[in-house]
Amino acid sequence: MGFYRIGVDVGGTNTDAAILDTTPALINAPSRGVCASSKTPTTADVTSGIYTAIVHVLAKAQVPRHDVRSVAIGTTHFVNAVVEADPRRLSRVAVVRLCGPYTRAIPPFSDFPPHLRDIVGGPVFYLDGGLEIDGREISPISPKQIADTVSEIQKAGITTVAVVGVFSPLDHQGAQEETCKKMMLQQNPGLSVVCSAEIGSVGLLERENATILNASILALAKRTIRAFCQATQDLQLDCPLYLTQNDGTLTSAATAAERPIQTFASGPTNSLTGAAYLAGLDQRGRTTTDSQVLVMDIGGTTSDVCALLPSGFPRKAPNFVEVGGVRTAFPIPEVLSVGLGGGSRIRVDSAGDAVTVGPDSVGYRLTKDALVFGGDIMTTTDIVVASGKADLGDASKVQHIPASVLAKARAGMTKILERAIDDMKVSDQPVTLLLVGGGSIICIDALEGVAECILPPHHDSANAVGAAIAKVSGEIDIIEILEGRDEQAVVEAAKQQALQAAIARGADKDDVAIVEIDKIPLQYVTNKAIRLVVKAVGKLAAPTAATASIDGHPISWASAEVDEPASETPAATVASSTPPSLLPKQTASLNLDTYVPEVTDNVWYLSAVDLEFIATGTGVLGTGGGGPSYLQYLQCLDWLQGSEAKGRMRVVAPDSVNDADVCVFGSWYGAPSVSGERLPAKTELTTAIDHAVRLSGHSHFEVIIADEIGGGNGMSTFPTSAYYDIPVLDGDLMGRAYPSMEHGTPYVYGHPITPCVIADAKGNVGVVLEAESNRRVEELLRSHCVNLGISTAVAAVPLTCDIVKKYCIPNTVSQAWYLGRAIHRARRSKTDVVKAIFETTPGKLLYSGKIVDVKRDVSRGYTMGQCTIAPLSGEEREGAGCNGVAETRHLVIPFQNEFLYAAYIDPAGSDASKQEVICTVPDLISVLGQDGEAIGSQELRYGLRVNVIGIAAHPLWTGDERGLRIGGPQGFGLDMEWTSLGPYQASRSVIAEFNRG
Repeated sequence: MGFYRIGVDVGGTNTDAAILDTTPALINAPSRGVCASSKTPTTADVTSGIYTAIVHVLAKAQVPRHDVRSVAIGTTHFVNAVVEADPRRLSRVAVVRLCGPYTRAIPPFSDFPPHLRDIVGGPVFYLDGGLEIDGREISPISPKQIADTVSEIQKAGITTVAVVGVFSPLDHQGAQEETCKKMMLQQNPGLSVVCSAEIGSVGLLERENATILNASILALAKRTIRAFCQATQDLQLDCPLYLTQNDGTLTSAATAAERPIQTFASGPTNSLTGAAYLAGLDQRGRTTTDSQVLVMDIGGTTSDVCALLPSGFPRKAPNFVEVGGVRTAFPIPEVLSVGLGGGSRIRVDSAGDAVTVGPDSVGYRLTKDALVFGGDIMTTTDIVVASGKADLGDASKVQHIPASVLAKARAGMTKILERAIDDMKVSDQPVTLLLVGGGSIICIDALEGVAECILPPHHDSANAVGAAIAKVSGEIDIIEILEGRDEQAVVEAAKQQALQAAIARGADKDDVAIVEIDKIPLQYVTNKAIRLVVKAVGKLAAPTAATASIDGHPISWASAEVDEPASETPAATVASSTPPSLLPKQTASLNLDTYVPEVTDNVWYLSAVDLEFIATGTGVLGTGGGGPSYLQYLQCLDWLQGSEAKGRMRVVAPDSVNDADVCVFGSWYGAPSVSGERLPAKTELTTAIDHAVRLSGHSHFEVIIADEIGGGNGMSTFPTSAYYDIPVLDGDLMGRAYPSMEHGTPYVYGHPITPCVIADAKGNVGVVLEAESNRRVEELLRSHCVNLGISTAVAAVPLTCDIVKKYCIPNTVSQAWYLGRAIHRARRSKTDVVKAIFETTPGKLLYSGKIVDVKRDVSRGYTMGQCTIAPLSGEEREGAGCNGVAETRHLVIPFQNEFLYAAYIDPAGSDASKQEVICTVPDLISVLGQDGEAIGSQELRYGLRVNVIGIAAHPLWTGDERGLRIGGPQGFGLDMEWTSLGPYQASRSVIAEFNRG
């Protein structure tokens, strides 16, 4: 008797199905046990298409239905509801944050597109609870608050709730969120409650967004999965139903009905794992120590490329993923799509000299429009047939294509594929390429950098095969204190937890193994705290009966009755109880060439558009550090539309204020890993400033200036200025980002930094009254910061404006605005971003290349390491618009949060002393992506194509020994002299250029 598994993958056009006999002898055969596969059009209701596909594949295979032991389905149905913002399929969601006094600076739904927020946006509640990064409670949860919240949710007529606790993913078993959920359900069993710790990892806003989206489609998921169960029951298949997840593993129907978001990106993952299985990589003794495996799925319009990691699973997408315009963070494969498929159009100019390939395609009309099928449009399929590489249609209809056109078209197709492969490489090792998909016939020529190209059997159904052979995983994500403990023993215990989690979810205990261990030291802490992420994976255990379990849920067709949700008012007809949101991307439909900022009587009043420009520009000036500007940008938008501000956010020139006026300072201080999770409360900066003013003896203050213009702190002054109804000075104390308070220019030149105040949202305030040196001030502040949770506000003693005007870097808010506008304009017009930057801020292109190595270490509170960049190939240089003599040397950029210097090295040499330094601090070094967006030191990774630019520092840093001693190479312990980039050129002023009246 066979042991059969059916896999189904529902795509936008077709639904594929495959049936496998997993008997060991057949699995080891060349066919890998695939008995049959089928393809049928995807139906609007999804279910009937699945039904038809399974009927077809069963008929082909002639398999007894009682021998089918499992069915696994991958579907895009749920993500489509979000992307399409379909009010018929989405529910309103109430959001409950367990956060104590924190997170109010950025409310839920802040970065939702307005149309989606109008559909799903429900009431918001801030309750006691939440954790610090080291596991301490911010505050205990309050049963009374939870009870009152449930009553308010009932009054609003909402039945779906997202519970989001600060640092809940690091809470063992998500205890606070789970306790809150139980209390809510005890009071109202009709609620559907989703806990964020089950959905995503650290990064509160992105995890919360994913939790909200998951909650909004719960009703749809339950209806759909119930229909899946019914359809397969109608097929008389009495076996477990699974859905495939984003990471390539299985989840039960019951669990998928509760966490549908974890199935959003299962399609590409199914194709990748199916391709690797069909190619027999596990049987051929192939390892990824001497090669890397990429999978290319070629369809009619696009080619999708994924990288296969040593674990056998796809490389995860970095940072965040946008779903329906919403920034989210949950495990999802990184997929590169390029405009080349079997239906891509081939165009030839009148002289026959220029031949272009795509990116537009005839798509599903291929069998009507292509030449070989009697149409009048030349496609890549026609090129393949004319080249004698495929037997499709009528070859006589393409015999007229000149050999020169064939050669140029094939070269163009090859170039596109080679570029995509190179973009997705995870190392410089040789590439093994697995080709799948119906359009894979267009890959007919050898590809540079590809050591082996494999077209596996059943390649056109690899996605369904991937669903059928998907495995089961178990993952833990915990914080452990290593001080006084055996690290190896701690890691081993974590591995055992992950193994047991996988077995509990249905993995075969004899097959399960650890596939991934990430050890992430925590910044600033002194007790050797480390975050451990461990993943175990194993094949699905053979069911002992028809009710095999996964995720701890026994589930069979007969028992898979997922309750229909109680009906509620359709989301589209219910007015949102939260205020309308400003679109985070303000420039999307703006005419960038005609936009004029509001400057009246020498006062610049900031708009949402100005804030977006400045956020982009502060990223460039962050020189690798300063923290991301995105969260500060959202805080600014919240103040812009809020009622708490006493005045408008505005900027004035330093020379417009009186010498006797008092200037205050206030900035965020701590680790990005905390500030991105324990969002601010809105009160920290003003608390620190108020105490600093009181301690200074001043009775008034008139203006505020940023400590550093680089990164998120470059925007932190704007909400504070609105709170106090005072202007921001167009300048800052660094002209860039630096890692410590002592790098403020007034302090470099002997003006006081103390009394210096540090504060959190819980009323804790620490003061450094005096210290032996500014460096000692930094050490004392850092100690306070660790005790207060590694994310605080800090304010140095206020200074009079005569000092600030003399020692600030002028016009840097304007500089950030001009930089941001230039980048957005260049993106819109598809022109050279670097050239656009230098037209507004003179600088030098130091290097164009591809990152080939990144080394990191978290030490002394800083992210330290080194990035190595290799030159682009000739074709890559041409495609990037690079001119001049090609550089053959590599470039290294060491960093300590910020980039310290850039130097040429011989890639073949090992003598580091022979490096040629071309730029050092205090001059600014920024690494930019191809779209001009700045890349922070924490975001560097292999394969990114980057431009490295240098901008000369202000003379306060370079014209005096004191500036170079603190901000130059010596200040970072580097044994090298400052290498001048060129003369400093001050930024022009937005106020001077656009003033009216």
